[in-house]
Amino acid sequence: MTTPRSRWQYALIVALALLALCVFFLPAMVRTETELRIRSTQQGLSLPDGFYVYQRLDARGIRIKSITPEGDGLVIRLDSPQQQLLARETLQAILPPGYSIALSELPAPSHWIRKLTRTPQDLG
Repeated sequence: MTTPRSRWQYALIVALALLALCVFFLPAMVRTETELRIRSTQQGLSLPDGFYVYQRLDARGIRIKSITPEGDGLVIRLDSPQQQLLARETLQAILPPGYSIALSELPAPSHWIRKLTRTPQDLG
């Protein structure tokens, strides 16, 4: 037969374990990604080449996670909000007029959510 004190100790151990799990996983759940979105604001103006954008930003020491076309624009994912602001200033200086460069900070999906929501590649 367990005593009231041993039940209390088990409850305390379980509560501490749950608290430790929350502290461990919370930063990963609330992590954000900093992004820039480049869109053309003029009819007939094509998007800049992703490799060109990468070279120009990298030459200025701006760390880029990825550059991907998305919808009608380019999405540039960066390491930090400071890098995001530097990249925006740089892009405004190097790109000709007619482009919209928008800042966005979105919650980063977890690794498993990204894997599950990938669209299958068309084969053949």
